[in-house]
Parts: sequence; structure tokens; C-alpha cells
Amino acid sequence: MTPLKAALLSFAMLSAIVLGGFGIYAADAAADHHAVDGYGVTASR
Repeated sequence: MTPLKAALLSFAMLSAIVLGGFGIYAADAAADHHAVDGYGVTASR
């Protein structure tokens, strides 16, 4: 794998992690909706 491909893949993976985290945060903040992750853990207030 070339360094350019490795850098692009790393950037894509980090972007996906950040966007996923933002999505969970946004779902929790919206209209009393409790965010649930893939493991069945829910956010409690």
C-alpha cells in the first residue's frame, strides 16, 4: 500500500468515527430521544 492510499484510508476511517459520534450526540440531543449504540447501551438522563 502506498503512503498516499494509507493516508486517505486513515482520513476516511477517522472521519467515519467522528461522524458516527456526532450522530449519536445529535440523536441524544434531539426531542427527548435516547441514543442507543450497537451494544444495546442507552443514554440515561
